[in-house]
Amino acid sequence: MLEDVLAIPDHLRDALFRVESARLEPREAAGVLVCGMGGSAVGGDLAAAALGTRCTKPILTVRGYELPVWATPDHTVLCSSYSGNTEETIACFEGAGALGARRVACTTGGELAERAREAGVPVVGLPGILQPRAAVAYMVVVAAEVAALAGAAPRIHTEIDGAAAHLERSRQALRGRAEQVAEELHGSIPVIYGADLTIPVARRWKTQVNENAKSPAFASDLPEADHNEIEGWSGAGGAPLSAVFLADADQHPRERRRIELTARLAGQTAAAVAEVETEGETRSQRQLWAVMLGDLVSVALAERRGIDPDPVTVLERLKQDLGRA
Repeated sequence: MLEDVLAIPDHLRDALFRVESARLEPREAAGVLVCGMGGSAVGGDLAAAALGTRCTKPILTVRGYELPVWATPDHTVLCSSYSGNTEETIACFEGAGALGARRVACTTGGELAERAREAGVPVVGLPGILQPRAAVAYMVVVAAEVAALAGAAPRIHTEIDGAAAHLERSRQALRGRAEQVAEELHGSIPVIYGADLTIPVARRWKTQVNENAKSPAFASDLPEADHNEIEGWSGAGGAPLSAVFLADADQHPRERRRIELTARLAGQTAAAVAEVETEGETRSQRQLWAVMLGDLVSVALAERRGIDPDPVTVLERLKQDLGRA
């Protein structure tokens, strides 16, 4: 898992090549719906946040079995499933077909690839050598490129290529920072806070701690948390909860001020408080830097717990039970 995380810069470049090789045709759309679950879904969230105000049409992530009732044939539907066998994503693929919407599949194979080829739907093929959650770079790039082809945002391929170079240069520093954060969080249940660009990053940190460190974790966003959740920290004394705040240079000044104040208030009862400032020149650089850091933190936490991050035994058991239902 550590090798896969450190290879994120290479994954970003390979993803750009794979999208180019798929020869997707541009077609104006009313918006983009990214259908997926888990690590295959977060790419849509990250791409939309990295694009930010450059988005000219909605880019929304659908986690579930059905498209929104307001979806029309004018939407582009990206169905992302690393394994190709995610039942929710396959259901959305069929729903988009019935609707008459343009479809694109992103997968290593499985039933999704089979159905896509039967229907003449283009497939962006992914390398089948990773854990699904380790394919995050591919999912981000494909979502961003499909959004550009749908006329929902400008292409940011050069920005992504620059982010790959930035992460390559930052590898060792990121490993060192991850060790520091993991040491602070070890033995506690982290609550990760994001704002604007880092909201989906906080969610990514949470799910990586769940899957890699086999530990509970939670994600929240500012300023919303300051209108309810902050009160809960007043009664958290003695609970093994820690707080992580993901700050970014491009955040609204009031959001940055909220991060400072919320960190101070949470710190009165939290087992630990870690504040992280993203690094990089562009939104993509800073966001992917924070994603890679969070992935490294989750692996470092697994190491401290003496746990192999690769197997997801409970998830596999749930899938088997669903298959028998």
